[in-house]
Amino acid sequence: MQRTVPVIPIRDGIIFPNTDSVLTFGRPKSLAALESSYEHERVVCFVLQKSSRVNDPEPSDLFEIGTLSRIERMIRADGEINAQVRGLHRVKILSYEKQDTFFVAQVEEIEEIEDTSPEVVALCNHLTNEFRRAMNFGKSADFLVFMNIMSENSPSELSDLVASALDLKPVERQELLEMTNVTERLKKLVELLAKEIRVLELEKRIASKTQERFEKGAREAILRERLKTIEKELGEEEGGSEIKELMQKIKEAKMPEDVEEKAKKEVKKLGQMNQFNPEAGYIRNYIDWLISLPWSVETKTEIDISKAEEILNEDHYGLPKVKERILEYLAVQKLAGKMKSPILCFAGPPGVGKTSLGKSIARSLGRKFIRVSLGGIRDEAEIRGHRRTYVGALPGRIIQGIKDSGTKNPVFMLDEIDKVGADFRGDPSSALLEALDPEQNTDFSDHYLEVPFDLSNVMFITTANLLDTIPPALRDRLEIIQFAGYTHDEKFHIVKQFLLKKQLEMHGLKDKKVVLTDDAINFIINHYTREAGVRNLERRIATVFRKVARKVAEGKRAKIVIAAKDIQKYLGPIKHSASEIEKKDQIGQSTGLAWTEAGGEILFIEVALMPGKGSLTLTGQLGDVMKESCQAAVSYIRSQADHYGIPDKVFQKTDIHVHVPEGAVPKDGPSAGLAITTALVSAFTKIPVKRTLGMTGEVTLRGRALEIGGVKEKVIAAHRAGLKTILLPKENKKDMEEVPEEVLKDVEFNFVSNVDEVLDLALTKKLQSIRTKKQDIGIRSGKIALHPTKAD
Repeated sequence: MQRTVPVIPIRDGIIFPNTDSVLTFGRPKSLAALESSYEHERVVCFVLQKSSRVNDPEPSDLFEIGTLSRIERMIRADGEINAQVRGLHRVKILSYEKQDTFFVAQVEEIEEIEDTSPEVVALCNHLTNEFRRAMNFGKSADFLVFMNIMSENSPSELSDLVASALDLKPVERQELLEMTNVTERLKKLVELLAKEIRVLELEKRIASKTQERFEKGAREAILRERLKTIEKELGEEEGGSEIKELMQKIKEAKMPEDVEEKAKKEVKKLGQMNQFNPEAGYIRNYIDWLISLPWSVETKTEIDISKAEEILNEDHYGLPKVKERILEYLAVQKLAGKMKSPILCFAGPPGVGKTSLGKSIARSLGRKFIRVSLGGIRDEAEIRGHRRTYVGALPGRIIQGIKDSGTKNPVFMLDEIDKVGADFRGDPSSALLEALDPEQNTDFSDHYLEVPFDLSNVMFITTANLLDTIPPALRDRLEIIQFAGYTHDEKFHIVKQFLLKKQLEMHGLKDKKVVLTDDAINFIINHYTREAGVRNLERRIATVFRKVARKVAEGKRAKIVIAAKDIQKYLGPIKHSASEIEKKDQIGQSTGLAWTEAGGEILFIEVALMPGKGSLTLTGQLGDVMKESCQAAVSYIRSQADHYGIPDKVFQKTDIHVHVPEGAVPKDGPSAGLAITTALVSAFTKIPVKRTLGMTGEVTLRGRALEIGGVKEKVIAAHRAGLKTILLPKENKKDMEEVPEEVLKDVEFNFVSNVDEVLDLALTKKLQSIRTKKQDIGIRSGKIALHPTKAD
């Protein structure tokens, strides 16, 4: 049956046949269509839009299948119309015709395919039961709709009633509307209803769990309040067993009186708080920190000086000054009973055993060992902690370390103290001033604890590669013990006594027949390492043993002996020649000695003379002090030209170029003065400088040799490089006590007071010059004297 009726588009809803709905209309075309229909037959066709975003849909924006509906009643209000409508039939839209303000369409009713087979009956019964189950799970549906579904209905009517009650997307509703086969429609509805029931089950389960938690919390809160009331009536302390337990722990911690009073105050505050108060957790954490600190727990120090010396010698070779200082501390503590712990600072190049020595000291004292690395720390709160007002606040690293040790007198190592930074968050090195001062650290104040903690029993040990970067106020509190680089002999003994055993065990070769000969060890030290410590040496030995381990793992069972001739097979071509000195004596080149943070080094001073106008060129990335040394050396030689047989006119017609090789490495300090002067005199007089001779010392304009620092490191570097003679200023003779005996045996030392003595020893032949008896001819305008430096 065909008929022409007004068409009203719907954005996101569908009217199913045999169902009643209340709709609100506001678009002008919809209002006009409703008014026209209501005045005549009151029949319209509702059609779903393909997109709800279209405000003024055309026929192409609508689906082809809609619902023929009757307008039961209509209420107008504020430019809108609320209409109660009832779906009649599914219809197919055949064509559209535009009226003045709305569309009308010719529609044809769609005949539904319906049967009464047992399958359809079963589907209807199942659908009804499942809908009832959905309602039991909390599905929201109008009571009249539910009653209509539960009453007697045809399969078609039942399917439309259930479809209108389900929570479906518009597209899914349209799909059900377009299904003319009732059996297929029922099957689809069973599937959609089952999916909705699963969602309802999950929602109910979640709501049930939430309710249970809420009820449990409320029940506990009520019981706690009742318990407080009962305890108050009985005259007992509020808070129950938890508060009593905390009070007992505070008593057992044996805190100082003021700390114990604060802890009890916080516990009382906790007892009066609701457990759901966020601040309760912060207070509980604070109380736990106070309780866990070792206020009265102290490790008993076993003072046995001979045993301590044995432990120190067992773990480390050499380092006599450090070991002597530790044994002195033990001796005083044994005699005096108690003394303030020293604040030691181990300063020296990397790899010389500063950190590992701290562990040995703790073992020799019988104390716990705690290590905290300060490298890269820029926040003061890392040392002193955060105030409790901040979320996630914690004590600083010192208090955390004390807690971890479980004792108030551990050996506490602050590693890399020279690498502490500072920024807008504060200066950590300033925060260390209190902790590392024996006069102040009896009452160390951490921002988090807000109560003083006694650090006077802690033995602090700090380590540093450079002392220059440590602030003066902090350096003043430290007892600095310098670690020099190891000599060849010391490295050999360290390998034999410690590193070989350690590496064999690490590589699973402890019980295997593997031997590294003494010649092989010496070969590795001479040709594959050039360092103050032994870290790189250990890596080279590890490389050898890794390759040996592979052979053993592949089934080689014979004894493996690694000799010097085999090392290149394991480590490749040699990295350093046996000696860094020149092959022959050179004119205009001398050998100086330098100090670096990694120990001592030798450096070559090269001088080239060229025809020119008397200019001086300095290259090799020299610092200001070293440039001034070059200028002072040139001025001295020009003032002493007659003395050394150099014509005056040479300086006016000659350009001088002074270069220090390894130009990528910055160099500074006055200690190369003697070496620069010697190279200049050699270049002007054409007399070579002895290649096996090295020198160090500052030079003045009067030719005096002034004292310098870093003698031990420089001398060890010279010995390592193969120099046979070393020239030092006379004032440095006192520093020879620190030089290892091995170096004293192999190297000849000469102590000089002026440049003439240096030239007599350094040049390959005596100067052919008119020597005057008066040595200090010099410039009479005054004497420049730079302060000697210990770090040049």
